[in-house]
This record gives sequence, C-alpha cells and structure tokens, in this order.
Amino acid sequence: MATTKKTTFQTVTDHGLSYWLVLAVLAGVTGIGFLAAYYMEHHGHYVTGMSNQVIWGLPHVFAIFLIVAASGALNVASVGSVFGKVEYKPLGRLSGLLAMCLLVGGLGVLVLDLGRPDRLIKAMTYFNMKSIFTWNILLYTGFLGVVGLYMMTMFIKSWAQYTKAAGTAAFIWRFILTTGTGSIFGFLVSRQAYDAAILAPMFISASLSFGTAIYMLILMWIYKSTGRDLGDEVMTRLKRLNAVLAVATLFFVVVYHLTNLYATQHHGVEGFILASGSVYTKLFWLGQVLIGTLIPVALFWSPKFQGRGSIIAGASMIILGGFSMIYVVVVGGQAYPMDLIAGMEVSSSFADGQVAHYAPSLPEFLLGMGGVAFAVMATLFVVKVLPFVPRSLADPVTDQAV
Repeated sequence: MATTKKTTFQTVTDHGLSYWLVLAVLAGVTGIGFLAAYYMEHHGHYVTGMSNQVIWGLPHVFAIFLIVAASGALNVASVGSVFGKVEYKPLGRLSGLLAMCLLVGGLGVLVLDLGRPDRLIKAMTYFNMKSIFTWNILLYTGFLGVVGLYMMTMFIKSWAQYTKAAGTAAFIWRFILTTGTGSIFGFLVSRQAYDAAILAPMFISASLSFGTAIYMLILMWIYKSTGRDLGDEVMTRLKRLNAVLAVATLFFVVVYHLTNLYATQHHGVEGFILASGSVYTKLFWLGQVLIGTLIPVALFWSPKFQGRGSIIAGASMIILGGFSMIYVVVVGGQAYPMDLIAGMEVSSSFADGQVAHYAPSLPEFLLGMGGVAFAVMATLFVVKVLPFVPRSLADPVTDQAV
C-alpha cells in the first residue's frame, strides 16, 4: 500500500491555550523538582527516606525508569528505518526526539540525587574502565550523539541515504545502553536479588514496553490538542506491538524468579519479594503483574476495547507497572539483608540481618516528577520549533512512505 507521496512534517502551531497551559504546568513541576534537589543538598540526605542500607531511593527509581524508557522510545523509529516497515517511518522523528528528552530527564534526576552534583566532574574526567558506571556515562552521552546524528539524516535531504545506517547504529547502541543499565544490578553479586545475568535482557524488553507506552500517550495528546488527524490503523499497530512487548517482559520476569527459586540460596529473597506480604510483594503482584501487564494486554487485544480511552488506560497502566517493577528491583533488592557469611545468620547493632526500612519522602518524589515533567516539556516545546510531527496521520496517509 506504499505510495511515492511524501509525508509532510510541520511544527506544532495550530493549538489553543491548553497547549501553553500544559507547558506552563510542566515548567512549574520542573522548577519544583530543582527546588527539591536544592533542599536535599542543602540539608543533607537525612531529610529523605534513604539510609546507609537503602542508598538508591525513589529518585533513582524515576531516573532508571526514564533512562530505560528512553531506549525503548526509539523502538518506533527503529522499526521503520532498520526493519523497513514503511508505515512506521512517519513516526520516526518524534520517536528519536522523545528518546533523547527522556534520557536527559532521567540523567538530570540522577545527577541531582548525588548529594554533591559537582562530583560528577571527577566521574567525567577520570574513567575507571572496570566500573559499569563508567561505561554507562559513555553509553548515555554516546546515545545522545548517535540519536542526534540519526535525526539529522531525517531532516537533511542529502543525508537521507544514510538514514538506515544511522538507524542501525542507534538500534545497536540502545541495546548496549540498556544492557549496561541492567548489568548495573546483574553485576552486583553482594545482593541476592541482583546477581543474575538475565536482568540485562529483562531490562531491554522492559525498555521497549515502557518507551512504546509513553510514545503512544505523547503522540495522542499532540494530535488531540492540535486538532490533527490520527488514524486508527497507526494506533492499532502501536498498541498491539506494546502488548507483545509487555508479554515478553513478563516472560523474562517469570524466568528470572524461577531461576532464583531453583537456587536454594535465593529462596529467602524470593520469599521476601513474592510472598512476604510487604509493600514489595504488593507492588510486584498488583502493580507489575496485574496492573502493569495483564490488564493492559487484555485492553490492547480484546475486540471489546477499541476506543482511544482503552489505549490511554492501557498505556498508563504499563507506565505505572514499570515504576512498580523498577521500585521492586531497586529498593526491594536493597531492603533485603545481605548474605554476609554464606550459611550463617548475622546480626549486629548496625541492623545486619534485618530488612531495611525505607519510606520515600516528599522531596524525593518531587525531584523524580521534575525529571518526568522536564522530559515531556522538552518534547512538547521542540515539536513547536522543529517539524518533528507529520501534518496528518489519518488512515489513508499512514501507509505512505517518507
């Protein structure tokens, strides 16, 4: 069904007051996030719920989610450029932009949660190549450069012949990036909840699911707020793709927990996550599995739910399930006591052998929301300045080549 007619891209100009209002609200939330970061830095991290047992708190959950989702948001562009699916090509520009904005938002939260952001200068000037954190600094900055180049091949007509090559490079880079993020936990042998190589492919699959869900919501809002045509065919493709990715993520989660249950030394942490009745158990079964996977998949695939409302609900649930998943992995993995001496129970006045208590504070939440708001605000602002969005994605136009 492909034709030779070109898709016309335009900046977002035909909008009402609501567009500016949303941008203003997002800017306000971003500013509050900066104030929360200043408050935590000025008073010290004792004002947060973090401790010497749980050193990665809610801001890290937000940061890791945004970084992982950034990789997945590029999936739509990759399907069109790398795998030659013509119907996805008009969606590629917004896909790349959203990926870059999500990554910057996540890195912003990560840097501001350091307590001493100025220490990042040392991390950027001294590289310990044996550290996965050093590798991630190179992967994150490299991702922005590669995707930026990829976007340029879409904008500059004389570079169009290099779009597939640049897209392939970005495709490979984002897989390596998400592998590095998952390996942060997979390489931490001191934590029983982390020490598993399957965390890398699990994070890759999760990134594709989270990023596609965010992309659908942003795409629908832009077209709804500007009165542009968004056909059912393009949304049907995206929601079915998202459903497959959500199921794939659940598959890796099941394999991860079954592998841990097979190993006797991991029975303790598996019981803590899956059956203890703690907040982590509830977030896993209700947040990650039920709300984050099963219900959205049913909404996306059932013929009874065909409206845009079901897509919005399903995508939102996948995002909430994603936060639940990252929270369980990051915070739950730290809350469970470390196995200091194999086969022995250890207890001391330093809370060794005890489940760590962690309750997120308001400044932590505000900092995380500031990163989310910045990513969305930057995306919505850039589409007003540069032609990232097709003039129409109505059904007759959706199958046109770029």
